[in-house]
Amino acid sequence: MRRVKTLEITTVELFKTQLLEWANSKKDMIWLDSNAYQSNYGNFDCILALDANTAIQTNIENAFDTLEQYQTTTSDWIFGYLTYDLKNDLEPLESNNFDGLGFPELYFFQPKKIFFFKSNTVTLSYLESAAADIGADLNDIQTTVVSSNSPSNKPLEVQSRISKQIYIDQVETLKNHIGRGDVYEANFCQEFYAHGTLNPLHTFRKLQSISRPPFAVYFKHNDQFLISASPERFLKKDGQTLISQPIKGTAKRSINPNEDEVLKTNLMSDPKERSENVMIVDLVRNDLSRIAKKGTVHVEELCGMYSFKQVHHLISTIKAELKSNISPIQAIKAAFPMGSMTGAPKISAMKIIESLESTKRGLYSGAVGYFTPNGDFDFNVVIRSILYNATRSYVSFSVGSAITAKSDPSKEFEECLVKAQAMRDVLDD
Repeated sequence: MRRVKTLEITTVELFKTQLLEWANSKKDMIWLDSNAYQSNYGNFDCILALDANTAIQTNIENAFDTLEQYQTTTSDWIFGYLTYDLKNDLEPLESNNFDGLGFPELYFFQPKKIFFFKSNTVTLSYLESAAADIGADLNDIQTTVVSSNSPSNKPLEVQSRISKQIYIDQVETLKNHIGRGDVYEANFCQEFYAHGTLNPLHTFRKLQSISRPPFAVYFKHNDQFLISASPERFLKKDGQTLISQPIKGTAKRSINPNEDEVLKTNLMSDPKERSENVMIVDLVRNDLSRIAKKGTVHVEELCGMYSFKQVHHLISTIKAELKSNISPIQAIKAAFPMGSMTGAPKISAMKIIESLESTKRGLYSGAVGYFTPNGDFDFNVVIRSILYNATRSYVSFSVGSAITAKSDPSKEFEECLVKAQAMRDVLDD
C-alpha cells in the first residue's frame, strides 16, 4: 500500500533542482525527465524514484524470467534497466568484448518513495513503511541549498577505443556482409572512454542544458551511474496499446535559421536516411506482429521530422494492440533489443556487429524505464549517454550509425562525431 500526497508547486524548476540535489545522496535513485517535451504519449513531465524497498539484479541467464517473477509478485511501481546483452537470454548469442564498466545485466528496484510531476502538480507516493517521512522529506527538500558553483569535473582525456581507419575498415567489412545478403542494415557502434573521476550530477545538469531531450535519465546504484540525454522511446504499454518510436536519420543543427531549414529539408529528402528508417519500421512491425492482435499493427507516423537542441531526427511511430494472453515482460522480449540499435534481419545483424565491435555494449543500447502496478510500462533507448563506474574510475560513452549498402564510411564516422559532441562537451568542462 502507498500513501499519496499532492502538492501545487509555484516554482517547479527550483523544486526539481532541490529535489534532485537532495536525492543524489541516496544509494538507489532514478530521475526520468521529459524536459517539458510535448508528446502525445507522455504520462508525466518528470519522475523521481528512490530508496529501494526490494530489488533484483541478475546476469544474463534466465534474466527475463526472473524479471517477470519480480514484476508480478511485487505488483507495485518498479524502476530499472535492461542491458543490450540480454539479447543472449533470448537468442543463442554471446557478448565477449571488452567491458570496462561492469554493470549488472539487469537491475530493478521497488522504491519506497516516488515523486510524479505533471505541470505544476507534484504527487508523492510513499510506501506505508516510509509514509512518516513525508513531512521531514519535504522540509529537507525545500530547504536544500543548491550551489551555483558545483564542483566541475577534473579534465578527462577522452580516447576512442578504435581509430578512424579501423572504423572505416569495419564498415567496409559490414558492407561486404550486406553485399552477400547476410544483412541489409546494421547499427555499428564505437566507444569513447576515459579514466578519472566525475561529478555525476554536475555532468547530468550540463548535459541537460545542452540537449534538453525527452527521455533524459539520471540513475544511481551505489557506485554506478547512468547520465543520459536520450531522445528515443523503445516501447510503451498503455492498457493494451503498444507504442514504439524508433529513430533513424540524423542531421546536425545550425545556429543560422536559414541553414538549419536547409539541413532539415536535406534530411527529410535524403533517400539513404529515409530507407534506414523504413527498414527499422518494418523490423519493429514484424516484432510487434508476433504479440499483437491480428490487423492492429500500424504505422501512425513515418519519418516524422523532430528537432532537438543539437540535431534533427527522423522518428516513426508504430502502434499495436497487445493480445490479452501476452504478459508485459513477454511484450518487451518480443521487441528487445530495439531494432534501431541492431539492424535487420535482427539476429544476423546482432551476430555480425558483435564480431566487429570492440566493446561490450552493456547498458548502452539497452533500455531504462518503469512498470506500473497494473503492468503498464515505458522504456527509453539508452543512447547519447555517459556511463560511470566510480570505483573503477571509468567513464564511457558510445555512439553508432546505421550502415547500409549506400553508406559512405567517412560520412558515417562524421555522423558518430556529431552524436558524440554533447558528451564530449560536458566531459571537457
